[in-house]
Amino acid sequence: MAKDASAGSGDDIPEIENTSFDRALSERYLVYALSTITARSLPDLRDGLKPVHRRLLWAMRQLKLDPASSYKKSARVVGDVIGKYHPHGDASVYDAMVRLAQDFVLRYPLVDGQGNFGNVDGDNAAAYRYTEARLTRTAIELMAGLDEGTVAFKPTYNGEEEEPEIFPGLFPNLLANGASGIAVGMATSIPSHNVAEVIDAADMLIDNPETTHEQIMQVFRGPDFATGGLLVDNAETISHAYRTGRGAFRLRARYSTGKDAEGNWEQTGIEKLPGGTWQLVLSEIPYQVQKGKLIEQIATLIAEKKLPILADIRDESDETIRIVLEPKSRNVDPDVLKDSLYRLSDLEVRFPLNLNVLDETRTPGVMGIKPLLESWLRHQILILTNRSRHRLDKIAARLELLRGYIIAYLNLDRVIEIIRTQDEPKPLMMAEFELTDRQAEAILNMRLRSLRKLEEMELRREHDALVKEAEGLEKLLADPKLQKKRLKKDLATLRALYAETTELGRRRTDLREAAPAREIPLEAMIEREPVTVIMSRRGWIKAMKGHADLAVPEITKFKEGDGPAFAFHAQSTDKLLIALDNGRFYTLGAQNLPGARGFGEPVRNMLDMENEAQIIALMPYDPAGKLLLAASNGRGFLAEMAELIAETRKGRQVVNLKPGVRLMVIRNVPASADHVAVVGENRKLVVFPLGELPVMARGQGVQLQRYRDGSLADATTFRLEEGLSWTMGGDSGRTRTEKDMGLWRVARGAAGRLPPNGFPRNNRFDG
Repeated sequence: MAKDASAGSGDDIPEIENTSFDRALSERYLVYALSTITARSLPDLRDGLKPVHRRLLWAMRQLKLDPASSYKKSARVVGDVIGKYHPHGDASVYDAMVRLAQDFVLRYPLVDGQGNFGNVDGDNAAAYRYTEARLTRTAIELMAGLDEGTVAFKPTYNGEEEEPEIFPGLFPNLLANGASGIAVGMATSIPSHNVAEVIDAADMLIDNPETTHEQIMQVFRGPDFATGGLLVDNAETISHAYRTGRGAFRLRARYSTGKDAEGNWEQTGIEKLPGGTWQLVLSEIPYQVQKGKLIEQIATLIAEKKLPILADIRDESDETIRIVLEPKSRNVDPDVLKDSLYRLSDLEVRFPLNLNVLDETRTPGVMGIKPLLESWLRHQILILTNRSRHRLDKIAARLELLRGYIIAYLNLDRVIEIIRTQDEPKPLMMAEFELTDRQAEAILNMRLRSLRKLEEMELRREHDALVKEAEGLEKLLADPKLQKKRLKKDLATLRALYAETTELGRRRTDLREAAPAREIPLEAMIEREPVTVIMSRRGWIKAMKGHADLAVPEITKFKEGDGPAFAFHAQSTDKLLIALDNGRFYTLGAQNLPGARGFGEPVRNMLDMENEAQIIALMPYDPAGKLLLAASNGRGFLAEMAELIAETRKGRQVVNLKPGVRLMVIRNVPASADHVAVVGENRKLVVFPLGELPVMARGQGVQLQRYRDGSLADATTFRLEEGLSWTMGGDSGRTRTEKDMGLWRVARGAAGRLPPNGFPRNNRFDG
């Protein structure tokens, strides 16, 4: 039989709607995107959870897996979650549960796991049939108030159960544990923070809503990662990131505790070994860096000879991390090794900050720390008022019954008579005593044992207490100031549980500002060995291996007509500072100097120096060193060597000089020095305290000594109680010391007076 031609057409089907393909695709993709953003990938700022985590904790609460109960199989928890609340794959749900239990991932774990839940090496957790779990105290605090009418409930996906839309607890989970996720067109990355610091910042906003971002950052110090480490960005960078809600932080591994040269404890990581050798020991690694992959990464650097100053890496960890780094030799500079590791491996990482969350209206957006805390506080005030109203409703219902009981006690004989004689006592009781239906029903259900005088007294006490509590709740609901006061009190109670003095509350990530790791050239990673640096009067420079005897007249050969100008002991890894009389400083690496077999190499071929300028100083760089700089016009200042390093061949202008003035004096300032001595060509001497000189990175400085005629001849620093010493003339090499300098102690900038008898005629302190 032939079919009707119109039977297969869709013209009569009302469900079919004609629309363009582009429109249909965009509408459906938008629905998918919104679902991914709001129901999967972004956390809610109110409880800091995504739906899968919220459903996991809710299911465990329904199973009564509180911290005091016994553990249950993880398979049971996962089964309840996917069967009742979260219709997704069991693997994804179990992975989310494992994350909530890992103390190296979450700063404050929400699940207490028993069994193999993975480790910092990167090993996966055991299957859910082998592990067990229960809730932690933190999770209980996050869910506190669920039975007190604080939040709304919604039906589950199949309508058979109910689940909370949000958790009402006071624990600031979003900032405390952080979150990460990738949605459609947006992502979130929030590090964990210290609960005590979050509460301190919230308290500031409660006390003063006009609190500035800068004031908040005084107590809110930045991330506090579960695995510790060192946050090495400066305060301005951290503050800017939290102001805008976007940024990144430099996080470094922590070296084990040791003692420095002065015997002070610090995070040096250097362990001394017999024979003068040493090794570096790591005790913490950056967050989300897997220990196994980190060790493999560094081992690859060694194998490929990209880090020639490192010989070996060993993992000696047990419950705590202990990674041993063995240098190539004991002469390797530890700081060079550390900087190289920071740049070449994951001992330094960058953790992104993207405070992209769902606000109270479930609208996604990037928020700064202040508006985020303000939104969270508004939510907590709402929870407080909801709880108070719910409690008032409970009190009103109980007071209704108590009033009925009290009426029954006051008319006990008549009530008993009605119950004994009437077939339907309830209507008569309601009419005669003006009782409500609930009151009459409650009286009829009373037990005979309750008919005691003592019970009546208890009811009156309970009635009075509830009335007083209700009055307090009414005042609380009517007064925002009381609400803030109550919230602050509750926050103080929570803070006590997570105080800095507790094991869980102590800060793990230290803030220790550090400059970016230096880029160490491969040729700089050489063995540290002693060298003797020599420069001739004509500027030819070279380095002899070993520390030669500088007292020997001819320690090396020079070109005819040339001779030694500077000679000193150094290490092959040292930097050398070169100063010219035009006030410009240059830097050379000792490892780059030519050998001592020939005459060396002109230093002007290595650096861009003015031909007219003369080299007046060459010395090894000391990171903690300080120099006295003085010009011919008698002006000068103190300079830290760390500020004099030049990164390029062009050098760095340090002393600004007027035309006709030249830099004359460059002297190391001993740590013990407390006074400055300056002598001019007019043979006048002044002595003044070292503290009167400023420390500058660049400039002309201040007037050290004034002259009518001539200029500065020499300047030095010394310790006053040891006296001023100078080199005697001739070849004897003897020195003389004048201890009583009272006649020459004047204010800085004075003209001075003639020096002590015996002072050199050339007006030089060093002959």
